[in-house]
Amino acid sequence: MIKVQPTMLLLCCLAFLFQTTANAQKRYVINSKNLKTNDTVLVFTPSGWDYESAKGTPALFLLHGWSGCWRDWSTKTDLQELSNKWGFIIITPDGFYNSWYLNNIDSTKMQWKTFFHKELYPMMVKEYGLVAEKTFISGLSMGGHGALSTFLDDVTKFRAGGSMSGVLYLPDSKRKDYQLSQVIGPYSEGCAKYETNSVTTRLDSTLLNPAFKAGDKILLATCGSQDYYANSTLNFAKRCEELKIPHVLIMSPGAHTWKYWKFAVEQHLFIYSKMADNKGLGY
Repeated sequence: MIKVQPTMLLLCCLAFLFQTTANAQKRYVINSKNLKTNDTVLVFTPSGWDYESAKGTPALFLLHGWSGCWRDWSTKTDLQELSNKWGFIIITPDGFYNSWYLNNIDSTKMQWKTFFHKELYPMMVKEYGLVAEKTFISGLSMGGHGALSTFLDDVTKFRAGGSMSGVLYLPDSKRKDYQLSQVIGPYSEGCAKYETNSVTTRLDSTLLNPAFKAGDKILLATCGSQDYYANSTLNFAKRCEELKIPHVLIMSPGAHTWKYWKFAVEQHLFIYSKMADNKGLGY
């Protein structure tokens, strides 16, 4: 195990250390001024990956769900095997127990969106040579909404964004009254904060983006048919259809469980690998 002390990035409030293993795994601990705490990030690179020879390797930011942490994906799945199989760099940041990958309405508290766009994403671009046309973002449940929300913030950073069992319309959340309310305020029917932060509502903004009109970027929504958020996914896809936004919808047997998500993540990687290789998705 090798430990590297924080470098001059400390002066920019982006101090980190990383640990390497024989399996090409690195762990970063980022001291973030926007999170007001540290964010731990695991990064898996394909076997034989080298920065100089593999710049532009496809990359996937993979977000966990509510009550989870940066370890979730790596303990429930073999991310190194997936990285090797699909040839992707896989990045799993900490979205914490209840961040919803949003900026808290209280500016003295966690600003996760700002952390991602101003700190984490630029750092990963520098460390791994990411290029936007081969960079993707997906997540499960809370992270499904977080991935699509982050994608819609700035589509120039990604080729596609995807959700697995996502809470894609925040009023659908089972935790809106006692958890989500801690992030964007108390819930009431028709509450503006819940509407404007929901990715389903935000889809209208893509109509002004030429990248969607060109069909070069897509939204991916997958969900188990027995999942209690299945309707949230279906309604999201229906709105995409109404707005003529390129999207892929995959509904299959499954519930809100890791058994389903371990299956779904390979669906995402399959589709993203086709896009990264410019092999098309049948349209």
